[in-house]
Amino acid sequence: MAKRTTKSKSKGKSKSSTSKNSIIVVLLAVFIGFYLLEGGWQDWLGPTDSSSVTTQAGENEGRLRVIFLDVGQGASQLLISPTGKTMLIDAGNNDREQQMVDSLHAYGIDRLDIVIGTHPDADHIGGLDRVIDNFEVGAVYMPKIQSNTKTYESLLRSIKNKGLKVKTAQAGVRLDWDEEVSSEMVAPVTISDDTNNMSAVVRITYGNSSYLLTGDAERESEQAMLSSGRELQADVMLVGHHGSKSSTTLAFLKRVKPKYAVIQVGADNSYGHPKQAILDRLAKQKVEVYRNDLQGNIEIASDGMKYYITAER
Repeated sequence: MAKRTTKSKSKGKSKSSTSKNSIIVVLLAVFIGFYLLEGGWQDWLGPTDSSSVTTQAGENEGRLRVIFLDVGQGASQLLISPTGKTMLIDAGNNDREQQMVDSLHAYGIDRLDIVIGTHPDADHIGGLDRVIDNFEVGAVYMPKIQSNTKTYESLLRSIKNKGLKVKTAQAGVRLDWDEEVSSEMVAPVTISDDTNNMSAVVRITYGNSSYLLTGDAERESEQAMLSSGRELQADVMLVGHHGSKSSTTLAFLKRVKPKYAVIQVGADNSYGHPKQAILDRLAKQKVEVYRNDLQGNIEIASDGMKYYITAER
C-alpha cells in the first residue's frame, strides 16, 4: 500500500508579503532577545527545579499531610500539619535507620514536635534511636510495656541522652500538636501483656477529614476500642499489623468505615502479609487499598475537605 502523505495547501506569495514576513521575523527575534536579557528566560524555558519545589510547597499550604513511608516489612508514618508541625509515628526496623534519617531530610524535616513509638517491636521502633539522635524532638510517647531487646534499650538510651522523658501513650491522651488538628489516642484502652495489643492507636481529624493509625493493634485491642465508645470512624485507615489475619476484624472495619486503607508491608516477608482474607474483606467493604510494597511512599493529604493521594510509583 502506498504511503499516505498530507500536504498543506497554500497560495503563491507576493514579494510584498514576503517582505512583511521578514520584518515580523526580525521584530520577533529582537523581542525574544530583549526578554531573555531582562531575566525572562526562566518563564521562557519553563520552571526550574527550585520553582517546581516552590509550586509544590504552595500546593501543600493549608493541608494536613500523612505520609506512609516505605520501610519494607515495618511501619512508619510522617505527619506534617497545615502550620508545619511535625509528628513521626514509628520508624521501621534497625536496618532502616539511615533510610529514615535520609527520608526525613528529604521532606525538609529538622525538628519533630512529637515522636510516637507505638509498641516495642523492632519493626516499628528500630529506627527511632537514630532519628532521635539526629533531630530536635519535642515530646516522646510510648505505651507502658517494656521489652528486653537491645533495640528497645538503644531507644531508651537515645531518649535519655537527649534529656527527654517518655510520656504514656494510652486511650484518652490528647496530643498538643496543632490547633487546627485534633489528635487523640484511642488505644491502648486496657493493659495487656501482648505488645501488639498495647499499640498506641492515634485518630487524627482535620476539618471533615479523618485518619486512624493503628500500629499493630490486634483483635483484642480492636474489641476494647469498640467497647470504649470512642469515635473511631476514619476515612483513611492504616491496616493493623501489616495486613495480618489477627487484625482488621469485620466489626472493627465496619465501625471505622474507611474509604482508603494503607498496608505497610515489605515486598519480601516470610509472614505472607498482607493476607488474602484481609484484602478480600477490604474489597467487600469497597475500601480503596494502597500498599508500600507495590507503590513505595504513599501520601494522603487533605485540605479539610478533599483528599490528595500521591504514590512514589
